Amino acid sequence: MGDVVNLNRFRKAREKSQKEAQAAANRAKHGRTKDQRATERDEEARRARELEGKKIDDPV
Repeated sequence: MGDVVNLNRFRKAREKSQKEAQAAANRAKHGRTKDQRATERDEEARRARELEGKKIDDPV
């Protein structure tokens, strides 16, 4: 005779593994690499510096 299996535990473990697989697929599909995030951050900093340099001081 086989081992006794808790069906609730089996069902929950199966659902958890399916959710983890879906999350991994979503990260691969929508995620950005570390280099992409760094490039975007550097570009934003460059734009902020450029805008700050073009501001006119108000002599009031």
